[in-house]
Amino acid sequence: MRRLEVLAPAGDTERFNACINYGADAVYLGRKQFGMRSSPMNFDFPQLVQAVQSAHAKGIKVYLTCNTLPRNNEIPQFEQFVHEAVEAEVDALIVADIGLLALIKRYAPDMEIHISTQTGIVNYVTAQELYNMGAKRIVLARELTLEEIAEIRAKTNPDMEIETFVHGAMCVSFSGRCLLSQYLVNRDANRGECAQPCRWGYHLVEEKRPNEFFPIFEDEKGTYILNAKDMCMIEHIDKLAQAGVDSLKIEGRAKSAYYVTVVTNAYRMAVDEYYKNPENFVLPDWIRDEVYKVSHRKYSNGFFFGTPENSQYYENSGYIRNYDVVAVVEKCENGTVYCTQRNRFFSGDTVELLAPSTKPVVLKLDTLCDENGVEIQTANHAMMKFSFKSDLIFPSGTVIRKETK
Repeated sequence: MRRLEVLAPAGDTERFNACINYGADAVYLGRKQFGMRSSPMNFDFPQLVQAVQSAHAKGIKVYLTCNTLPRNNEIPQFEQFVHEAVEAEVDALIVADIGLLALIKRYAPDMEIHISTQTGIVNYVTAQELYNMGAKRIVLARELTLEEIAEIRAKTNPDMEIETFVHGAMCVSFSGRCLLSQYLVNRDANRGECAQPCRWGYHLVEEKRPNEFFPIFEDEKGTYILNAKDMCMIEHIDKLAQAGVDSLKIEGRAKSAYYVTVVTNAYRMAVDEYYKNPENFVLPDWIRDEVYKVSHRKYSNGFFFGTPENSQYYENSGYIRNYDVVAVVEKCENGTVYCTQRNRFFSGDTVELLAPSTKPVVLKLDTLCDENGVEIQTANHAMMKFSFKSDLIFPSGTVIRKETK
């Protein structure tokens, strides 16, 4: 059995650094073209080269997305895209379109290919045929159960790798194949431009009674009939491993660096905990609690244990947010922790410091000083430098967060 891979998302350089500093085995990212997330900054060619070099220096792999469904006018641009991926030395390309798969084999015969979840793989025949066509890994559709995944694993070439999403936003449509956004606001979800109309509130109106809204809603704002809960499988690492999953994929290239930091770190620690005692895996509560300390919707297990009964959230489309990042540690010297502010907080506040692969440390910051060593009552200027005393040593990049009231 191959060791489970923690695969984290990066929408820009800041989030990429969070991935490689907080325990990812591999990172997936996109460029300005051919990627299923157009809203993040993504990576230009020099940034891609630098990212791959930084990751490889730490033994971390980088997978580049080209998983949109491109139109005719985009095909001539794909050859350069592939050649630049080879030049940057990315470890694999993630592709959904069978034509692009053929072009990758032509332009870069040695490039490793992963088949995107956008392809909608739900059976072992399709998985095996894609492997026969040159794919090294398949990213299964999110609508499969653990039993179905185990059968795919048992009936395909053992050298073929299986990846599945284990955490993050769920799409109301099958494997993300949705036209709702394109119809309503002309933003094509299959080209990375989804406006997420499934998160909007809706009323029912009878065609002969315009402006008369039928009372099917939960409150005066309407009902969020399409709004899916987020997926979370952190307590079931053992079951995923037993089903034959090789890579645990975290959704979130459009999420914040703080989200990427915390969730990547949590799954890193969960996987490490699993390997301590695979036969009797029980996730410590404090690791489970980490995924509740980021902005998230209510969680579910998706389809892994069968057709979900409570996978939709009808009250609203908002996020649950219980913690804010207030600072990041720059360095520790002679009993002093030097930091850069991210959000306002005050002397006397109780905070948590989260370093890679460690349990969060709770501290009450009785005294704060500005960059000149002068005592202050609040850190209220964006990106201001400040410090506090502590006998504990925290690595550079440690996140300081505060519970919201």
